Amino acid sequence: TELAREKIFYSYTRNINGFAAILDDKEASAIASVWPESKSFSDEGYGPIPSRWRGSCSRDVGGVVCNRKLIGAKFFNKGYSAFIGDALNDTFKTVRDHEGHGSHTLSTAGGNFVPGASIFGHANGTAKGGSPRARVAAYKVCWPPLVGGNECFDADIIAAFDAAISDGVDVLSVSLGGNPSEFFEDGISIGAFHAVKKGISVVSSAGNSGPDPGTVSNVSPWMFTVGASTLDREFVSYVQLGNNKQLKGASLSSVAMSSRTFYPLISGDKAKAADALAEDAILCQPETIDPKKAKGKILVCVRGISGRTDKGKQALLAGAVGMILVNDRKSGNEVIADPHLLPATHINFTDGNTLFAYINFTRNPTAYITPVETKFGLKPAPVMAAFSSRGPSLIEPSILKPDITAPGVSVLAAFTELVGPTEDESDKRRTPFCLQSGTSMSCPHVSGIVGLLKSLHPDWSPAAIRSAIMTTARIRDDTGNPMLDSSNKRATPFAHGSGHVRPNRAMDPGLVYDITVNDYFNFLCARGYNQSLLSLFSDKPYACPKSYGVMDLNYPSISVSQLNGSMTVSRTVKNVGSARSTYKARVRSPAGVTVLVKPSTLKFEKIGEEKKFEVKFELNKSNAKSEDYVFGELLWSDGSHYVRSPIVVKYK
Repeated sequence: TELAREKIFYSYTRNINGFAAILDDKEASAIASVWPESKSFSDEGYGPIPSRWRGSCSRDVGGVVCNRKLIGAKFFNKGYSAFIGDALNDTFKTVRDHEGHGSHTLSTAGGNFVPGASIFGHANGTAKGGSPRARVAAYKVCWPPLVGGNECFDADIIAAFDAAISDGVDVLSVSLGGNPSEFFEDGISIGAFHAVKKGISVVSSAGNSGPDPGTVSNVSPWMFTVGASTLDREFVSYVQLGNNKQLKGASLSSVAMSSRTFYPLISGDKAKAADALAEDAILCQPETIDPKKAKGKILVCVRGISGRTDKGKQALLAGAVGMILVNDRKSGNEVIADPHLLPATHINFTDGNTLFAYINFTRNPTAYITPVETKFGLKPAPVMAAFSSRGPSLIEPSILKPDITAPGVSVLAAFTELVGPTEDESDKRRTPFCLQSGTSMSCPHVSGIVGLLKSLHPDWSPAAIRSAIMTTARIRDDTGNPMLDSSNKRATPFAHGSGHVRPNRAMDPGLVYDITVNDYFNFLCARGYNQSLLSLFSDKPYACPKSYGVMDLNYPSISVSQLNGSMTVSRTVKNVGSARSTYKARVRSPAGVTVLVKPSTLKFEKIGEEKKFEVKFELNKSNAKSEDYVFGELLWSDGSHYVRSPIVVKYK
């Protein structure tokens, strides 16, 4: 209608068939970045931009200029502008990074080699991205949060996908997301589908809502979903108690205590302001701490609600000389090195109990916080981050998500110089590199690896590349034991997916589980999508098959969400290893389930040959456990390649 046409602010006509408009319910029913000056983006030593590249730099009031490394930079704000219903000022008309997130993630994926990178003299070394010689482009879609969130609008996200596809990108690294939602209601999912149709790999963050189950987002089977885990590097700052006990913490404070002097200790609840609640003060929420009680002391704050560095800011405002951040039970053993504004350190839940016992049962408790030291060879590592969102997928439990985990805790990468490392207005420090944590940081690690694999295997599909990375991942840590969760318990595939990424192994996976675009359409058909919904993913009608189930998708992991009696699923593997090879199956069956693979031997005669096999699951009630989910694995090996798939089963 003419009314709708007047309200259209994006028209996706190049790769995605649709439009975006602000419409009320009646109208709707009538119609179905970066910090470019960073050395990580230097083009020194680069030749001419490839002729196939069709991208460009937006007209940018922020002065962002492209080069032979940073070959594209565009911003998308019309969805944001339409929502607030007002004209945007010049701060919204730039790709320039105002908070560091875009610079950090882009340089992690494809940043150039930068010798001597560090933050406050720590983590010194050569910084580089996963694909350090790749050309990079930035598409800015997120803006300052509005009331209730919604800082990244689907209209802007889909417009960015549309532009990136037309520009000619090979890999899209998407370090953003929201609550899990049905595929046709999710702009990232729709945009990613159209990218994958053109052979573009889309890597995305699993989310930072862990460790609660069912929190994983970006769960579409055509996306590569990445969780976050730790490195074997740590930034150590100890709490030395007055009773000679020492508690190990993590910190990146730029200042240290002036001398080895012990200071009085006080917990936030005991330092609370007269009109504050104790449960708010123990979290060191704004305006809950009484400066008269906290001044000259080390303030103890419990993790939760407000940001970790903000708690340090509240301690500083109250006149405290230091801050100890203590994990709550949910955060367990996960400690994070943050660039605090005052001497501070972050200790785990168990040590927090020791600290509180000392404070509560000692007449004059005192402590000293040691200066930060960088240490390597941490054991065990990697460990799953508590914040990393967990499966199962609430949208489609037959697809195991996340797919993989990668480093996402205390990652050093390029940063904006418009704000300090805490991103608080009061932070006047500036640093070209910064440590950040989140699945936003782990996602570009995998994006960089995908870029390398695309260079090595240009004929592989996005699904084949994902399969190569997933089936070669590792589920053991540097002690040789199974990876742990932040609770010190064994991590499950709902935390790490197929395991922790191993780039070198992924170059030669032996076998891959490939998936075509039509397979994804069949999957949507099996989920009951009609032609109207399918039209969001295709510019022409698609004929759904008469018989196809969601379990038939040739995914590299196997998730059986409702096992009652027996069930059989099929998979197909393609030989990409040795021309002549014989693979034999080994199974670690989930508790209470009998797993049979038929055939149990696959013999290949040439590269590219495909073989189909079936996996039968049978509930063994005599051995069934009471847990909701049980876990196992299927391993195919020819003696030199090990192709591993996690198995997840839920009893009905």
